[in-house]
Amino acid sequence: MVLMSRLMRFINLVNRIIGNVFCWLAVGIVLVCFWVVVERYAFSNTRLWMQDLYPWMNGVMFTAVAGYALYRNDHVRVDIFFRPATERRKAALDLLGVCIFLLPFAYVVWAYSWRFVSRSWGLFEQSANPGGMPGLFIVKTFILVFAAVIALQGVAMAIRSILILAGREDLVPEDYRYKYSDTE
Repeated sequence: MVLMSRLMRFINLVNRIIGNVFCWLAVGIVLVCFWVVVERYAFSNTRLWMQDLYPWMNGVMFTAVAGYALYRNDHVRVDIFFRPATERRKAALDLLGVCIFLLPFAYVVWAYSWRFVSRSWGLFEQSANPGGMPGLFIVKTFILVFAAVIALQGVAMAIRSILILAGREDLVPEDYRYKYSDTE
């Protein structure tokens, strides 16, 4: 159980680091988008590579921080059943959700996008826009990163659930425990 707890803590740490690093892309997105608008309307100039850059940064940011959002419980959840549930019921629901939905979904995303991403790397794919950004293959790689970070966080969620269901809440870090509801 202690080994499982260490693995869960390590996965949480990895996703926290990734989330804290890649969330700064939001600042870059705003700055690049702002500059594209300024150049277009104030200077009657357009740089196509910059028009590619901010949506690409947006895609990279959102795929990279998906595991972090899952760690922080910032994802969409059907609260009809979850919010009023006891801690043990939340753990059971999470364990089922991870095993039935999240991990198979991550596998399907990985399996179906692997060839797509490999092909893109083989071609060193770049923007379809003339004068656009090179390196689209790097952006497409973040589809695999997305699948990996949510799968890893799913494993951490499953471990948390197992620890709680086994009565070892003491091995779950305070910041990763379920928030208490009015019914507990």
